[in-house]
This record gives sequence, C-alpha cells and structure tokens, in this order.
Amino acid sequence: MTEISRRELLGSAILGAAAGTLPAAAQSATPCASEAQASGKTSGKTWRRGIEGQRQADLGDGTFLNPIVAGDHADPTILKDGDDYYMTFSSFDAYPGVVIWHSRDLVNWQPVIAALTKPIGSVWACELIKHKGRYYIYIPARWPDRKSTYVIHADNIRGPWSDPIDLNLPNHIDPGHVVGEDGKRYLFLSGGDRVRLTDDGLATDGPVEHVYDPWRYPEEWVVESFAPEGPKVMRHGDYFYMITAVGGTAGPPTGHMVIVARSKSIHGPWENDPANPIVRTYSAKEKWWSRGHATLVQGPAGDWWMVYHGYENGYWTLGRQTLLDPVEWTKDGWFRAKGGDLSQPIAKPAKGKPSPNGMPLSDDFSTNRFGVLWGFYNPGSNEMGRVQYQNKALRIAGKGTQPHDCSPLSFITPDTSYRVTVDIELQDSAQAGLLLFYNKRLYCGLGFDANGLVMHRYGLERRLKLPPGVGRRLHVLIENDEHIVTIRYSTDGKQWKKFDVQMEVSGYHHNVAWDFLSLRPAIYVAGQGAAVFRDMRYEAIEGSAKS
Repeated sequence: MTEISRRELLGSAILGAAAGTLPAAAQSATPCASEAQASGKTSGKTWRRGIEGQRQADLGDGTFLNPIVAGDHADPTILKDGDDYYMTFSSFDAYPGVVIWHSRDLVNWQPVIAALTKPIGSVWACELIKHKGRYYIYIPARWPDRKSTYVIHADNIRGPWSDPIDLNLPNHIDPGHVVGEDGKRYLFLSGGDRVRLTDDGLATDGPVEHVYDPWRYPEEWVVESFAPEGPKVMRHGDYFYMITAVGGTAGPPTGHMVIVARSKSIHGPWENDPANPIVRTYSAKEKWWSRGHATLVQGPAGDWWMVYHGYENGYWTLGRQTLLDPVEWTKDGWFRAKGGDLSQPIAKPAKGKPSPNGMPLSDDFSTNRFGVLWGFYNPGSNEMGRVQYQNKALRIAGKGTQPHDCSPLSFITPDTSYRVTVDIELQDSAQAGLLLFYNKRLYCGLGFDANGLVMHRYGLERRLKLPPGVGRRLHVLIENDEHIVTIRYSTDGKQWKKFDVQMEVSGYHHNVAWDFLSLRPAIYVAGQGAAVFRDMRYEAIEGSAKS
C-alpha cells in the first residue's frame, strides 16, 4: 500500500476518554504482600490498589511509590500549563496514538485524548510544548522505507489536533523544542544536532547543525551503546540546560543514563556537568533498570522534579514505565536528583490539587474507546473500516491469516499479574482469539475457528481439535501470573476448562524481539468473515511468586 493511503487511517475514530463498565470482581482489591516482595519494595509499603485492582502510585498518606504511570509509557514529555500538567509518550506501532494524559499533582494521571490519528509510522519520543497560546507535538516516526519528524498542533490541548506536517528530518529522532535568547525557535535532535524552526513552528528554517559533543561515560561501564538522544532544553536563570540520554535505552540494565550540559547562549558553547551522569542504574539489584530520557518540570509549589522512564526489575515485558524524581538546585547552578533508586515512597509534590487517576481497562463495548484504551498494531489503510459497534458489542472484520499479519487490537497493562476474559462469537470463516501480544514475531494465546482451536506460542501456531460442545461462540480467559500464563475457555462464561498448555513469557520483550514494545492483552480476527467481542474484563490479581 502507498504511504498516502496509510495516512488516511482512523480519521473517524472517536477519541474521548470514555469510561468502561467495571466488573464487580474488580471493584475492590487489596495490596498483595507477595507481589510487593517480588518487586523489591521496602519499608512495608506497597502500591495502593485502584480501579480493577490496578497499581496506583498515590499511597494516600502524602507519599507516592513509583511508577507514576505504570506499564508501557516510555520517553515521557511533560508540559506545565498553569495549574495543569500534560504528558505524552512514545506510542510506537499503536494507532490511534500519542495519548495525552492529564494531572494536577504530578502523581495521579488520567488519559484524555489520542492526538495522532493518521499513521506516520512507528512513533518514537515526542516533544509536547505550548508556544504563544498554541499547543504543538513534535513527533519522530518511521516506516521501513521512510523516516522523518512531524508536527501536529491544536488551539485546545483536548483537540481537535491537526494532521501531521512533515518537517523532512530523515536522519534524527527525539526532538526537543526551545526558544533561544534571540527569540527564534529551535529543535534539538539526537546526536548533539539542532535545527532552527520558522516562527510558526511548522517548518525548518535552515540546515541541521552539529552543536554539542555529548559527555562520554568511562569505557569500562556496562552499557548498550553510546546513542545520545532525547535532548530536552530549558532556560533557568542565566543558563540554558540541555538534558540528554546516553547509553542505549535497553540492553544491560546499567546502560541508560541522564547527562546534563549548560550554556549562557542557545548557540553554545556547552559545558558538561562535572557530576555526570546525574541519573543512572548502577546495579541490576536496583528496583528500576535503564533509567533515562529525563525532562525537568516545576511542581505546584514551585519546587522541581524530573520525569523519566525505566524498566521494572524483572519485568522488561511491561515496557518502560514513567518515574518521578525530586530535584534540587545547587549553589553553583546545577541540579541533582534526590530520589536514589526510587524503590521507596517519596513525599508527594506540595500544593498539588486533587486529580483523578487511571481508567477502567475492562470494556463492555458500549462506547468507542479507540486511542485512549485500544490501539491497532501496525495498522493498514482504513483500519477503522473493519470496526462496527453494535449493542454492547464490537464487531471486527477479519484480515490476514494469523496474529502476525492481522493488526491485533491491544491495550497497555500496568500490572505484573492480571486476568483478562472476553466473549467471542465467530461469523463466517473467521478465526479469532485472545492474546498476549508483543509484536508480529512474538505472541501467545488461544484462538479458534470452525475447524478447531489454534494455540499461539512463541509467535507460532499449532492447530488442535475443537473440544466437545464448542461451536461458534467461546469465552476465553488468559491469566498472566508474573510471567506464568494459564489459559481457560468456557462455552457459557461460568464453567471453565483449563487449556492443557501453560506458558512462561518473561522473554517476550525488546531484548529478545526488538521494537521497544510491551507484552499486551489483545484480541484478533484473521481470515474471511468477522468476529463479535463482548464483555471484555480486566482484573489485576495477586502474584504467586515469592522473593
């Protein structure tokens, strides 16, 4: 298909933050000691449990426990807009994408809209800013045959957002916006490069220039690669500060880190912080691995904080999660992170206003929750044309032959242990099922069609006979208990039969299969015909692993 036809995708999606139906089983839950132990938390503290038992950072006693946005929310870019805070993340291959989250206290966050509906490729680290009353998001994205950085804009952060505008920057990622002392707008880019923007921020105004040689770590450190990226530039006092990520974003847990340089002019010269790196994972024993890609933000009380991402120890499968770290300024004009390895509770930012947290992940399909909850993996042209909402049901037309080529529909999970169920009804000769999906090369789960069951494991398929009594409708349950996957099926949603193969999925992540993604619950429909999905329920559960 052509690039133009891909960009016509999903324009009709309704992208409000709709609330789903909360199943009774998930309306109350208690913190689980075993999960707390296995996850490395200390001082007797564990996460509070919120909607459907999901992990919640706010402990309710004036402190919080990272992550502030759990699950796959990498490369956070944050904007303070009066008393409000907005944040978005890399959405990679999921569309609608670039979901904007809102908070008033930096700890409790809730999604509000997906700003990007027309595919431009796999979306990497964005930059969310406000300039002269208008909101902008600068978005690096890549197809296999086309790479660039784009910009979208809106007069209201809750939309509507414009179509993407191509800035024709094929050789860089991770833009960071700043206005110089000359009043001009600039994008700082990976590799220590920079390009000037036009005054409206919608085009480049000159060539890409190399302006900074990033600080290098000692050769004996264990890192993935040098890879300077994610420059975030801000003005504070007499200086511009450039915060950069180096060391690679995955690979060894001790690779990723945060470095800082400063200059009195946007044009340099840039002076490296003598204390670099100011954030780094020094040991695989720490709670958070590969910490980096930081942005500074001022708290409600005027103090300073840093947001960045990290992998949870032992849970690469969840992707990079968003962390909040208190910051202090030194007398010599640098700043220091104060949170350590972030394994213990931290006092919440002072003077924050009450803010709702999270959303139901269960869906009764009574409202359109594309973007804020659901995203198509690697969508093709007019993917929303496959979708039809019925009376508390979602009908999806088939595509491709198996999960690897049918653009499964998935959502991000914040928990280390959880259970997902869905009611599936086949139409015509379609195949459909429930998965834990990483990418087209790596997934697991159970599907069925008129000819039998289809077991998915390692991204491969194995056909099995259709069990007695199973027809065109089947309830499927997947439980992920700290990487141990158990599947059950039922003809009535009440009496469940355990599938006779269990799976271990701790290796379903980026260091094995690339793509920077996370393992996500997903539904799929392949082949001719369609499938109707009803009553999808999510519930966080108590993990069984012991430390």
